[in-house]
Amino acid sequence: MTGTVENNAGRRLRIAQVAPVATAIPTPRCGSIELITSLLTEGLVRRGHDVTLFATADSKTSAKLSAIYRRGYWQDDGMWPWEFCEMMNLAAACERAGEFDVIHYQAPYYPLSLAFTRLISTPILHTVHHYPDPDQVNLWRRYPKANFAAISRCQYEAMSGLNRVGIVYHGIDTQSFTFRADPEDYLLFLGRFTAQKGPLEAIEIAKRLGMRLLLAAPENDYYREAIKPQVDGRLIEYVGEVDHKEKNRLLGGALALLYPVQSSEPFGLVLVEAMACGTPVAALRKGAVSELIVNGINGYYADDLEQLIELMPRVLEIDRAGARRNTVERFDAGRMVDEYIRVYQRLIA
Repeated sequence: MTGTVENNAGRRLRIAQVAPVATAIPTPRCGSIELITSLLTEGLVRRGHDVTLFATADSKTSAKLSAIYRRGYWQDDGMWPWEFCEMMNLAAACERAGEFDVIHYQAPYYPLSLAFTRLISTPILHTVHHYPDPDQVNLWRRYPKANFAAISRCQYEAMSGLNRVGIVYHGIDTQSFTFRADPEDYLLFLGRFTAQKGPLEAIEIAKRLGMRLLLAAPENDYYREAIKPQVDGRLIEYVGEVDHKEKNRLLGGALALLYPVQSSEPFGLVLVEAMACGTPVAALRKGAVSELIVNGINGYYADDLEQLIELMPRVLEIDRAGARRNTVERFDAGRMVDEYIRVYQRLIA
């Protein structure tokens, strides 16, 4: 990662990063919010800033760690309701607001931090990790001075009427993903099993093309009811939930990642992770997909499933080295850290 305190911040900033308390930071398995929070926190520390991470006690960080919970509510059923646990972790940061120049709240579902913006003088930056609907945005508009950083252009536009202070695309540790010039013989679906993620559509693509498809995600009720009957162990295979090492291997070995999402998402971290391995992506154009994929460079997107199936031969012809280069240039975590520092500076000024 590039950058120093001198050329990026002007002075050493005191920053509170408020993470979700669902699980450890970073989580050993899936968890894009936890991963982004960890990469940002570690990047800020490397820049020389004074960072305090509010997270669970089993988190691993080079920042100062402030924890009121031993572990997260994904592991501890006694932490209920989860919203109360999230609020208590956030409150712990806001109670110490005078110690910080800025508080950055990573909202797992909703910006619970909004009410605190009128109670403390330290600026709070709100990053929301979902695609808000109009009713939610209308509710958030009751706090017109609250600072929102969007994670994509489509999310920025969905938050019309809010105090949007910038767009900062997610970044990944591109060096932790291994480039594979020669893939294996399978397509890949990697993500949560929900109808919105499009696993059934991914299965249809594979069956129509007669190509092997691996499904990698935690088993849940939707998998058991809708997906498992489609798994034959030959053309359609289920490989379970994967850690980073196995995810890296699966992404790099895939001919292409299938991302036929059925509803808008504000980013799509798995797309960037696949492309960092040189693996092209075949996706439906919803949410931020057209911001991440450059047709012909790192994949293709289409408006419907039929068009996407027709494009698959072109997807498989993508130059994998070019896809990797494009991703390193646009989505390395160092760029994300630098851009957030600039947002912090504006808020403090």
